Amino acid sequence: MLTGQKIGLRARHESDVPVLHAELYEDVATRSRSGSRPWVPIASGSAASPYAVTDPSDAVAHFSVLELASGELAGECVLWGIDAHNRMAHLGMTMRPSFRGRGLGADVVRVLCDYAFAVRGLQRVQLETLTDNAAMSRAALAAGFTQEGVLRRAAWVNGAFADEVIFGLLADEWRSGQIPLIKS
Repeated sequence: MLTGQKIGLRARHESDVPVLHAELYEDVATRSRSGSRPWVPIASGSAASPYAVTDPSDAVAHFSVLELASGELAGECVLWGIDAHNRMAHLGMTMRPSFRGRGLGADVVRVLCDYAFAVRGLQRVQLETLTDNAAMSRAALAAGFTQEGVLRRAAWVNGAFADEVIFGLLADEWRSGQIPLIKS
């Protein structure tokens, strides 16, 4: 498990799937804000669930987020679109409603970046979020990301177009400002 100050990241377990699916996928309004595809009804046990346990892949790394203090499942995060040639990837996360507002998101972003740069050897990590997602913007900035731009009306969210903000972090920026979380 990869650990930060408040959270740990581990492989997704089958027992995580029904919880994540019920709290994060079945909440259509919230899911529509965090996913790039339209919501469709999917059963929790389906292989099509975005939280289904899958085999490891070079293109994506799914993690379950645990709150260290309680040991409880707090959410999920992903390093996706991993491009080994250009050494870049995208970062995403969603916390369960009862774990939001506890300051866990910034720790998730830091640990996932440490994994991306120290373990995967990436050069760039990027994240996109809706411009009104203040929590994700704060987490990105706290981890050292730079706001690189706004994509106007780039996301269809609950019946209207919304703007997205793009944040980027480079490996040398990460190394210059961070204490490694992964110990040798």
